[in-house]
Amino acid sequence: MMFISLGIGTVAAVALIVVVSILTGAPAKTQNGEPVSALVGTTIKKFEIGGVNGTRVQMPWATGHPTVLVFFARTCSICHTEMPKVAAYLRAHDVSPVKVVGDDNNETLTDARWFVRTYDITFPVAFDPADSIISGIFGFQGDPYTVFLNKHGVVEEVNAGAISVKQLASGIAALKSDA
Repeated sequence: MMFISLGIGTVAAVALIVVVSILTGAPAKTQNGEPVSALVGTTIKKFEIGGVNGTRVQMPWATGHPTVLVFFARTCSICHTEMPKVAAYLRAHDVSPVKVVGDDNNETLTDARWFVRTYDITFPVAFDPADSIISGIFGFQGDPYTVFLNKHGVVEEVNAGAISVKQLASGIAALKSDA
């Protein structure tokens, strides 16, 4: 009898969570067991910002290219594990027509340049010391994040935390198939 009561209680609790999620607008879908970002399906406006190397970095969807936007910082311990693998994968694979852009945020230009040089990052990297992109446009707090945008700037997928090479390759493949 006690097991039946526990079972009924568990079912009631799960049902209540689902109902509250629906009524409050919380995400009901999941991706890898995690809630899908509210950004999925939204269009990100085109923007341009100074780059770590001194040139301007324009977001590739502004010219019709699907884009992977990788957020990182030297002060992010997870980024030191993630970025060598991501950078190596991108150096070894042709991801065209997908373009990859990094966003080094919340640190000095010296730190940003150190990070890019240390991990041999060859894709363009925006310098965002005031978090105007990561927090201002995307609403993220902290690093790392990886965002997959189609050629129109519509967010297709958001990966919070470290991204595996397998997840990166899968996201790029999905963007390529829709290019």
